[in-house]
Amino acid sequence: MKASPQAQLKLLELAELDTELSRLDHRRRTLPENAQFEAAQQRDTELRDELAALEARDSDLTRDQAKAERDVDQVRSRIERDRARLDAGQVSSPKELENLQSEIVSLERRQGDLEEVVLEVMEQAEEVTRRSTALSAEQAALAGRRDEIAARRDAAFAEIDEQAGKARDGRAAIAGDLPADLLDLYDRLRVQHGVGAAALRNGRCEGCHLSLNTVDLGRIRAAPPDEVIRCEECRRILVREQNA
Repeated sequence: MKASPQAQLKLLELAELDTELSRLDHRRRTLPENAQFEAAQQRDTELRDELAALEARDSDLTRDQAKAERDVDQVRSRIERDRARLDAGQVSSPKELENLQSEIVSLERRQGDLEEVVLEVMEQAEEVTRRSTALSAEQAALAGRRDEIAARRDAAFAEIDEQAGKARDGRAAIAGDLPADLLDLYDRLRVQHGVGAAALRNGRCEGCHLSLNTVDLGRIRAAPPDEVIRCEECRRILVREQNA
C-alpha cells in the first residue's frame, strides 16, 4: 500500500485522539460514582423490600392482636357469667358448685394465657414499628446521598462528554483528509490492537515498544517514503519519523 508521508504522519495524530477517546470511555465506565450509585440503588431496593415485609408483618400482628383480644373478652365474659351465677345463689348442688368453681379457675388461667399472647403480639408490633421507623429514616438519608452521588456523576459525565466530543470532532477532521484505503487499514488494526498506528522512533516501534533488528531497520530505511510499513511484531502501521 502507498500513502504520502504526510498522510502517514496524520495517522499518529489519529492514534493519539483514539487513545484519548479510549481513555475517556474507560474513565466514564469506571467513575467511582457509578459503583456508589449502584450500591445506593441496591440498598434502596433492599430497604423497600424489608419495609414491605414489615408492613405485611404489622398487618398480620394487628390481626393476631385483634383475635387474641376477642378471645380474652370471650373468656372474661364467661367468667363474669359464672361468677354472677355464684353470687346470685343459682347453684344449689354441691357437685355443680364444685364444677362451676373449677371452671372459673380454668377460665382465669386461660384468660391469663391469652393476655400473655396479647402482650407478646403487642411487643412484636412495637418492634416492627421501631424497625420500620429506623429503615424509613435510613431510606430518606439514602435518597439524599443518592441524589448527591448522581449530581457528581452527571457533572463528571458532562465533562467527559465535552472532551470526547472535541476529540471526535478532531478525529473526523483528520480522517476526512486521509486516503480511504489507508484509513480502512488503520481502523481494522485499531479494532484488533487498540492502536492502529505507531511511530518508528530511534529504531523502536512505539506500539509494542520493541526495538527492530538491524536487517528490518535497513529494509525500512531503504523503502520508498510513500510505502506503508507494518511492524513485524505487532502488525501495526509503522510511521517513520526523521530520527527513526
